[in-house]
Amino acid sequence: MKVSKETRAFEARLGHSFSDVRLLLEALTHPSLSAESRPSNQRLEFLGDRVLNLAIAEALFETFPQANEGDLAPRYNALVRKETCADVARAIGLGDVLRVGRGEMLKGGRKRDAGLGDAMEAVIAAVYLDAGFDVARDRVKALWGARIAQVDSAPTNVKSALQEWAQARGMQPPDYNLLRTEGPPHDAVFTVEAVLPNGETAQAQGKSKRSAEQAAAKTLLARMEARNE
Repeated sequence: MKVSKETRAFEARLGHSFSDVRLLLEALTHPSLSAESRPSNQRLEFLGDRVLNLAIAEALFETFPQANEGDLAPRYNALVRKETCADVARAIGLGDVLRVGRGEMLKGGRKRDAGLGDAMEAVIAAVYLDAGFDVARDRVKALWGARIAQVDSAPTNVKSALQEWAQARGMQPPDYNLLRTEGPPHDAVFTVEAVLPNGETAQAQGKSKRSAEQAAAKTLLARMEARNE
């Protein structure tokens, strides 16, 4: 099968040369370009998610031998979340070779977290099917690299921290309201308001609803903790 120079260059950045390049091409095919003769990467994404989960869990188990389950879980969640997968995809230029339909391309589909994250998981599955778990695990460890060791200092889930703060004071969990969305779909900015049952609120913006909610929660939690000092 003839493979483009761009795809071969991506293999080099990925660190794996495929015996069956059809697996890679399927992993790089966004659902917007799928057809009966050209399957999308959704099935591979399903498998790759599981391969990634095991590889990251094993890496954390080895990297933090003294950490208990409660310490490992938030690190694991931070490393396998879609945004992290998308960041890894960007680092190896996956978006440059992601095969998308024209409509999706016009929406910025090669840059969106969802598409990049799914494709990254699909590529992991393709490596797994092409060469086995050991190779796929080694690729995950190499690509995630310093993120694995540094996740110990990664920010905690501030939404959970705010919820725990509220519950410790007999309150219901905070609510999060999407106030507005601005900009084109591929580069939108979300404004979210965090609201505590006592009427305290804080607003923040982010490139995703999740990041905006985290930022609003962080602002509100800092304010409430400062008042209780």
